[in-house]
Amino acid sequence: VGVTAQKTMRLLPASGRKATQKVVVGDQDGVITCFGIKKGEAVPVFKTLPGQKIARLELGGALNTPQEKIFVATGSEVRGFTKRGKQFLSFETNLTESIKAMHISGADLFLCASYIYNHYCDCKDQHYYLSGDKINDVLCLPVDKVNCITPVLACQDRVLRVLQGSDLLYEVEVPGPPTVLALNNGNGGDSGEEIVYGTSDGKLGLSQITGSKPIPKWEIGNEKKRGGILCVDSFDILGDGVKELLVGRDDGVLEIYNFESADDPVLRYDHALSESIASIQGGCVGKDGYDEILASTYSGWLTGLTTEPVHREGGSGEELKLSQEMQSKISSLRNELEHLQMKVLQEREKYQQSSQSSTAVSSVPAFSVNDKFTLNKDDASYSLILEVQTAIDNVLVQSDVPIDLLDVDKNSAVVSFSSCDSEPNSNFLLATYRCQANTTRLELKVRSIEGQYGTLQAYVTPRIQPKTCQVHQYQIKPLSLHQRTHSIDHNRPVNTLTLKGQFSFAEIHSWVVFCLPEVPEKTPAGESITFYFQNTFLGTQLESTYRKGEGCFKSDNISTISILKDVLSKEATKRKINLNISYDINEESVRHTLKLIHPKLEYQQLLAKKVHLIDALRELQVHEGNVDFLLPKYRSILEEADQLLEEYKRQPAHLERLYGMITDLFIDKFKFKGTNVKTKVPLLLEILDGCDQDGLIAFFEAAA
Repeated sequence: VGVTAQKTMRLLPASGRKATQKVVVGDQDGVITCFGIKKGEAVPVFKTLPGQKIARLELGGALNTPQEKIFVATGSEVRGFTKRGKQFLSFETNLTESIKAMHISGADLFLCASYIYNHYCDCKDQHYYLSGDKINDVLCLPVDKVNCITPVLACQDRVLRVLQGSDLLYEVEVPGPPTVLALNNGNGGDSGEEIVYGTSDGKLGLSQITGSKPIPKWEIGNEKKRGGILCVDSFDILGDGVKELLVGRDDGVLEIYNFESADDPVLRYDHALSESIASIQGGCVGKDGYDEILASTYSGWLTGLTTEPVHREGGSGEELKLSQEMQSKISSLRNELEHLQMKVLQEREKYQQSSQSSTAVSSVPAFSVNDKFTLNKDDASYSLILEVQTAIDNVLVQSDVPIDLLDVDKNSAVVSFSSCDSEPNSNFLLATYRCQANTTRLELKVRSIEGQYGTLQAYVTPRIQPKTCQVHQYQIKPLSLHQRTHSIDHNRPVNTLTLKGQFSFAEIHSWVVFCLPEVPEKTPAGESITFYFQNTFLGTQLESTYRKGEGCFKSDNISTISILKDVLSKEATKRKINLNISYDINEESVRHTLKLIHPKLEYQQLLAKKVHLIDALRELQVHEGNVDFLLPKYRSILEEADQLLEEYKRQPAHLERLYGMITDLFIDKFKFKGTNVKTKVPLLLEILDGCDQDGLIAFFEAAA
């Protein structure tokens, strides 16, 4: 099918004696395709005409009856089809934006655009709620079990919002931005109140949504550094009478979690597909009596993993005879392939002739790119994931701010760097990734420096004729390594920056959006707002509270305050707004920040020293034949050599980063006192090489 969005493929319930199920899928060409599988071949049931992109596809029907009516959300409209493909509903909502998420329960319809939630009953408006951050998914607890309508919104600011009517009942904090919600076991568990959530940084969790407060049940981190979770389903694929949890991720990994004990789920199986999994379902599709997991991927492939054993008969010697069925399947695939190759050649010739004629009109082929630019908390780097519906030829990455490209294990593309002149054009990075054949997904990692802000651009060129390219831009913000958090430690020594002036709430909010990641672009409701942030590299924190005409920023890191002061005054000057800036610097905070940096500094210096010794130690080993004469600490360096080199390679310029942060801290501390200490920086660097924490703190205090 065409390119598919998240949650757009479902299995229709089996009807009557026929035990196999039909598959229904909606794509971004606006086409709904319904098909079954007979003898390994897809047999179409119905297919609709193209239209607007399909953002969601859900099944519905009267409560406690088979859910076999098909509902799709396209633009701001919801359409309903029977299982035979006959349209019976066209409901134009009053939403001004496109529908992003949808849930159906009997006559109740729950729809979400970016920030807006609407509840309709029999297509009549019931309730409305404006969320504080973008809504990624919506769900309602089963009405037949809970006896009241309890909608749950998964919001980008790491919160599940539980509603009652048009009001917020309470919020549930989750460990990452939730991207998908599902009822546990498909029915909310025994109580009907259990919700499984998946986050964009690959974590899974289960919360019980009671009438008064949430009860967290379990949570699984993302130890293996896999992709974000896009879809979840419950199905008993192992046939043990307990439903397993099926999970699809944006790096193409499909996982099956099994509940062996009553506590946490255990990963039992995984399978890697080559592109992100948009929808996942368990059911019986291909052959009566054998269950399957069906996954639909971003570019529109539907893949089935079956429990049917693949029998092989042992022939003479090592030969394995393929069954008749398999042989005929292979020959029909060969014929189809030859037919397609002929068609491609004919079309190519036709294109060449038409492009050379005097009446030729150039047309750029459109292609869709699915991209994600997110900050990773674990290693304070940004992941840029680009996924294209056809094979990628190359990606050119350009940046007007200094950033480091980090190594990604999954990445098989060949990277080459071009020298660039940073002075006149402020061009700091130019790198080309050449992809291997059939690569449709590319993952890059970059690390930025706080205080240096600008734009990262990716020029994506797929393998299609005529050659065409799309440019995607990503903002590197002044405080790019800060991440939103729900709470901070109020006992730390803080520096305070206060702004006053003739600015509106919307204006100061737009400045904060410009400075910090993960802030909703829409101006918050109410008179004032407080956001908390944590620096993912150092662990320092920032509290920002602002309203019309006044802003207050508190951080235990002077450099954070210094960057904010520079950027905010620049933004205000651009708009000709006069600012009254005052600050309160806490000397104790400098010592506190140095103590936070020091263990990282010590670790990186030790790592660098060990890596520099490896070559010499290896030479000694070859020369002497053994290493028994070496001290234990040198022997352990040789034993761990590969891991040390791997870690050092994974974090280039890490030590320089830490040196830079300490230098900035030193300069910023005295800048607020009106003293320029740049001449003392070489002395500071000498002390840093010595790696003595007390000496460093003494230098900071003596320099005054």
